[in-house]
Amino acid sequence: MMPMLLRVIKPFVGSLLTVFVMVLALTLPAFAVGVYQMPPLSDSTWIVDDAGLISRINEGKIADRFKELAQATGNEVRFVTIHRLDYGETPETFANALMEKWFPDPESRTSQTILVLDDVTNIAAVKVGNTSAELLPEDISTSITDETIAIPLRQGNKYNQALLTASDRLVAVLSGEADPGPPAEVTSFERERTFASAEETEENRGNATVIVVGFLIAATIIPMATYYLYQSIGG
Repeated sequence: MMPMLLRVIKPFVGSLLTVFVMVLALTLPAFAVGVYQMPPLSDSTWIVDDAGLISRINEGKIADRFKELAQATGNEVRFVTIHRLDYGETPETFANALMEKWFPDPESRTSQTILVLDDVTNIAAVKVGNTSAELLPEDISTSITDETIAIPLRQGNKYNQALLTASDRLVAVLSGEADPGPPAEVTSFERERTFASAEETEENRGNATVIVVGFLIAATIIPMATYYLYQSIGG
């Protein structure tokens, strides 16, 4: 009976496994984002918020700043947020590949800047064209990713604050203004005490002694008073 049942079930099990593998193969890549999935560049493409990190209001603010920067100076900046990169990809390699996709002609990318932020690792990278790099050198680019963006993220994943501050700094520098620098990171070493100080310990010990002595006196006097009262009533 059992061998016959196994012969009947075996083809169905094989078919189910095949379907499961096919579904898994089709589903897993959907969770990762590659450069080939980025939308084509248009005149209104200033932010590609694939990870959904920026509010609509702040996205509009940043886009307006970048548009005004491009009209005033010719320097263009674009932000891209990613939720889960392809295997082996990093924000830096993604930014490099995206620059080549959006600006295949080397001359077209000289005044371009692309910032990529991965919300899984909270790591950002900046790719800068040759002309823009004269105003935005590597040390400032590194400070923007490692401080301007990283500090708000370390303080509670404040993505809107991080990207707004980064956009302000990029616009200032690429406009030829002085670099405002990164935000100050305030580290507080004050911690709420979960233990008593020496003075508090001594005070608590004295209070405990008074309470114990009070209980001992009460335990002695109350029975004696009760006994004498009983004797008095009986007499």
